[in-house]
Amino acid sequence: MYDAFLLLSFGGPEHPDEVLPFLHNVTRGRGVPPERLAEVAEHYLRFGGVSPINEQCRELVAAIRADFAANAVDLPVYWGNRNWRPMLADTLAQMRDHGIGHAVALATSAYGSYSSCRQYLQDIASARAAVGPRAPVVDKLRHFHDHPGFVEPFADAVAAALSTLDVTQHATTRLVFTAHSIPVSMAESSGPTGGRYEAQLRETARLVAERGAPGLSWDLVWQSRSGAPHIPWLEPDVNDHLEALAKEGVTQVVVSPIGFVSDHLEVLWDLDEEAAATARRLGLGFARAGTPGADPRFVAMVRDLVLERMAPPGDRTRAALGRLGHWDVCASNCCPPPVRSNREGTR
Repeated sequence: MYDAFLLLSFGGPEHPDEVLPFLHNVTRGRGVPPERLAEVAEHYLRFGGVSPINEQCRELVAAIRADFAANAVDLPVYWGNRNWRPMLADTLAQMRDHGIGHAVALATSAYGSYSSCRQYLQDIASARAAVGPRAPVVDKLRHFHDHPGFVEPFADAVAAALSTLDVTQHATTRLVFTAHSIPVSMAESSGPTGGRYEAQLRETARLVAERGAPGLSWDLVWQSRSGAPHIPWLEPDVNDHLEALAKEGVTQVVVSPIGFVSDHLEVLWDLDEEAAATARRLGLGFARAGTPGADPRFVAMVRDLVLERMAPPGDRTRAALGRLGHWDVCASNCCPPPVRSNREGTR
């Protein structure tokens, strides 16, 4: 049925000269003011103008290839991005030239919302249209928020981060899960009946907390808000939440970015820089837990999802821990795009 595997990701610049062109790709058609782009560009330039996401995708691609070879999954592995090289249309053209006709794809987002799911389907459709009649057909794999290969690396990372904090202050330690904030309208319309994005994240948070820090109180908060001030986005922001926790008498926090597959720039800047600075100012002990990246369990999950999709429909079984997952990806009436202001910002 399938003759290739495709990794879909967001993309990121790898040289200072690429930062603004990349951000223009991200924000095209949104009327983002130049001062907002300049502000975000400074975050990238603080890291040499290089987003780590592309190198992390290369590591994941290499790990998937090795895992497929070791487990007799005979599919070549390709990689294409939404916003920067390798662009998805270029990858599909390469696949066409290699004789690929039907690929199965994993997007580097575990959850269901417009930007994390349906927009990838639109990216595929646009890239296929650009490539032309011989463009490969691409089927996107299901959400994987509750798969053990996603949950367990987070749980181990939470346990490791917690072990670096003062054990005598365990009673006043809080586990704080973060994910990318999105417009409230997008969150409310995610999934067939709405609310899928938050529901899946809360399920992931519960599963990770139970395994990584049993008995520790936890919260789900948001980071990386980028929209215009008058457009409601999911709240509270992680920095505001740290302020509130300090007032409640919390003395230490473990922050786990369960909304992200790898430690890309939004994790490094928004958490390791901004949230860590907020914690220092408040006198809070702070430990940031890692993300799956190319963890062997996450890589094995990719293979599991591919084999699951390749099996006859009657034989498909979900290797999931929870009950919120769905076989379908976003349908035509699912996860519609938000109504955008002409001043809405970049993610």
